[in-house]
Amino acid sequence: MSFFGAKKQAQPERPVPEPENEAPANSAEDFYADLMARRPSLLDERLKLHALIIDEFNLAALDKLPPEELSRQVRTYVGNYAHGASLTLNQKELDIFSNEIIDEMRGYGPIEPLLKDPTVSDILINTHKRCFVERFGQLQETKIHFKDEAHLLRIVNKIVSAVGRRVDESSPMVDARLPDGSRVNVAVRPVAVDGPLISIRKFAEKAFNMDRLVDVGALRPAMVEVLAAAVQGKTSAIISGGTGSGKTTLLNALSHYIPARERLLTIEDAAELQLQQPHVGRMETRPANIEGKGEVRQRDLLKNALRMRPDRIIIGECRGEEAFDMLQAMNTGHEGSMTTIHANSPRDALKRLEQMVGMAGMPMTLGAIRSQIASALTLVIQAQRLPDGSRRVTSISEITGMEGDVIQMHEIFTFKKEFTDSDGKIHGAFKATGIRPKFLADLKAYGIEIPPSHFDPARNL
Repeated sequence: MSFFGAKKQAQPERPVPEPENEAPANSAEDFYADLMARRPSLLDERLKLHALIIDEFNLAALDKLPPEELSRQVRTYVGNYAHGASLTLNQKELDIFSNEIIDEMRGYGPIEPLLKDPTVSDILINTHKRCFVERFGQLQETKIHFKDEAHLLRIVNKIVSAVGRRVDESSPMVDARLPDGSRVNVAVRPVAVDGPLISIRKFAEKAFNMDRLVDVGALRPAMVEVLAAAVQGKTSAIISGGTGSGKTTLLNALSHYIPARERLLTIEDAAELQLQQPHVGRMETRPANIEGKGEVRQRDLLKNALRMRPDRIIIGECRGEEAFDMLQAMNTGHEGSMTTIHANSPRDALKRLEQMVGMAGMPMTLGAIRSQIASALTLVIQAQRLPDGSRRVTSISEITGMEGDVIQMHEIFTFKKEFTDSDGKIHGAFKATGIRPKFLADLKAYGIEIPPSHFDPARNL
């Protein structure tokens, strides 16, 4: 089956001239970028060829073609086009050029190699001219770029339209996601002064579990055992941290310890949680339409979730007035619920919660708000991205109640920085503070026992 229409038949495949003395590149990404630098006209040719193929192929047949057959037919077509247009490409260049055409057709154009690269955790596009990535916690500029702003906007619209959202002058900012759950944020003119700004937080192909987090040094097995027991014992928790500190990754990993028999509901702005339980209902907010109607906020979803008989509610990130309803839910039969919050320390996380509850507009005194927080939450887990790019669980704290108008909290585990080596890598140690958490008594009702040695401050974790 051919996906090309009858408008123009591809000519028989002819050998393509191969220039001599071409320096090989280290990767497809670098090779193509070098090729574009040497021959900028090829970018125009690629977009021209893409438009030509779009005009000629049979869309219905394309959807039915297996990837291998699509690749074969595109490569044949590209080879014939290159010969007819007198493009001097050797075989490796022709393969890369064909892959770019396929990515333009079925993927996301120039950034497709970055999306497939498992070492890339973030893709940051600053207008059509520059693209940065984060690898192993460090930002690097790439050679990837787009032809012009229209080319970049075409890719952006392909991403956001797939999840039923839009981005234009009337709605210049949007949160979206890729099919694999990777988080996408877009800002276009007029709020983006120089041109579109796109950030993509990639999801690992294989979701991080606690074992992998231990392997990369984010925390220690004793800390994992305590957190796992707390989750199994329906201890309500918030994960606090700055941008890129690994809050969502940690929330995903902790969710693995929720018993499979429980019904879970997740609420997010852009669905990215990857819960493994069999009984999970996922809900996602919706922005207002072009008439300013139809917005669905996290608070609306949370109120509705309470009518759906959940055992636990997982909120991807608490950032506004929904904090009040979340605390109410934790206090009225939905213990073990979890969320994340942006804050630089456990104490700051509690202050932010106070502010967000105040945004709900309920007539509550500060003391009443703090009492709600102390009653609803037990654990505050602090994640931090260190200057060397590594991510650590720097504190696990327990909320123990109120003393006057002050929320009482003590630290159970902490990460102490010791020194920075000549390569800029931060070294430190995880330590127990010596305080045994009070929620251990509640865990006994679930038949869960934690060895006292886990809380020994003289022991290396």
